[in-house]
Amino acid sequence: MFTKIMKRGNRKGPKSEAAEPAAAAAVPGSNVTVNHASRSAVPSSGAAAGAHHLPTSPAGASPQIESLPLFRDVPVAERQALFVRKLQICAVIFDFSDTLKSAREKEMKRQTLSELVDVVQSSSIRLGESVQEELVRTVAVNVFRCLPPASHENTGSEVTDPEEEDPYLDPAWPHLQLVYELLLRYVISSDTDTKVAKRYIDHSFVRRILDLFESEDPREREYLKTILHRIYGKFMVHRPFIRKAINNIFYRFIFETERHSGIGELLEILGSIINGFALPMKEEHKLFLVRALIPLHRPKPVGMYHQQLSYCIVQFVEKDYKLADTIIRGLLKYWPVTNCQKEVLFLGELEEVLEATQPAEFQRCMVPLFKQISHCLSSSHFQVAERALFLWNNDHIVSLIAQNRSVIFPIIFEALEKNMQGHWNQAVHGLTANVRKMFLDMDSELFEACQLQYIEKEENAKSLEEKRESAWRRLEAIVEAKAAREDMVVAN
Repeated sequence: MFTKIMKRGNRKGPKSEAAEPAAAAAVPGSNVTVNHASRSAVPSSGAAAGAHHLPTSPAGASPQIESLPLFRDVPVAERQALFVRKLQICAVIFDFSDTLKSAREKEMKRQTLSELVDVVQSSSIRLGESVQEELVRTVAVNVFRCLPPASHENTGSEVTDPEEEDPYLDPAWPHLQLVYELLLRYVISSDTDTKVAKRYIDHSFVRRILDLFESEDPREREYLKTILHRIYGKFMVHRPFIRKAINNIFYRFIFETERHSGIGELLEILGSIINGFALPMKEEHKLFLVRALIPLHRPKPVGMYHQQLSYCIVQFVEKDYKLADTIIRGLLKYWPVTNCQKEVLFLGELEEVLEATQPAEFQRCMVPLFKQISHCLSSSHFQVAERALFLWNNDHIVSLIAQNRSVIFPIIFEALEKNMQGHWNQAVHGLTANVRKMFLDMDSELFEACQLQYIEKEENAKSLEEKRESAWRRLEAIVEAKAAREDMVVAN
């Protein structure tokens, strides 16, 4: 077999050309394989005018590609076969580590990709099954690759804050962008039949697309987000698989690595998906909220994707108001203790959730919620205290508090009084005065009762402190007297 292949590879040009027209007629209905630079080309129906082979290149040499005619320069009947030939040219991969190497061939591939994108976008050529298979295979050859290691993995240095790292820009982007654009145009094309396309854009293809979200190049992740979203919308058969695969990515991020570049983009896709959930909501979707979305508040780099996460959480409350209690208790479970910037983010998200919360659900969680808010009000970090006080600028939240003031006011009164007596930040002091006045106007009797209770509590605390100090003084006196007696015994 090997001898036959070698003999076939060594055939002379004229014989190949003579044999080409006979083979060309079978191309539209045949299974076309990807044509790499080292693999001989599948003949096209345009070969009557002359053969177009991808020349082979010896090992270690630069990939070689040939120039093919433009689509407008060939008859309509031959354009589908030419489309396949151009796809095969675009399956040649170039090394972009050296910008000067194969510069002409790289530009030819870029122009060819651009032409293919225009053709798919304009729907000027009907894409048969074999053409679609070749298109998806060409995309796979280009985009499914080993991603470069993360910056901290390259140097072996300590893991740095992902927010402080400069984004990595893939040098092969001039080609990758056009390949992604080609895939996107193919997916969204009205001529693409999902019954045919799902044979090639299958679960394996989708899973590998999801793997690429770990790319550190933000341009690539943006394309991947758009493409995956379109696949989810067009291929209903893939929807459960995509949701489950995203779930697994989140689990690994939360409980193992805490490093993934594409969490924000995946959450953006989910925000749109959640918005389209039918009511009543399936149990699967509620479990996804409890097991994946809420625990996403735990990782340290939550700031990188918090805006998208917050949007998803609020979507759940707006879809089903009964989930508000579950979500608020979940936020309290993962509330940061020492990270003040995360605390500010949590307070912002909490305000959005409370804005969509109904009174019945609010009453279920208001006690643990306002105990936490009370801690935030008295925080020495002025941004945390300030953000907590801003909750009283929201009319809906104020109305919820007013309806349950007999429970809430006693919980937070002490924090307000301590802020008035000694918070170092003037802005916090002013906001506290406004909130305190709001409570006074809302229910003066309750305000006075809480004030008396606070004064009594302070007096009791002062009395306990005096008793404690008195007890320590008595103990010190006893120890001194004992020491004096021992000194007298030693002296005698």
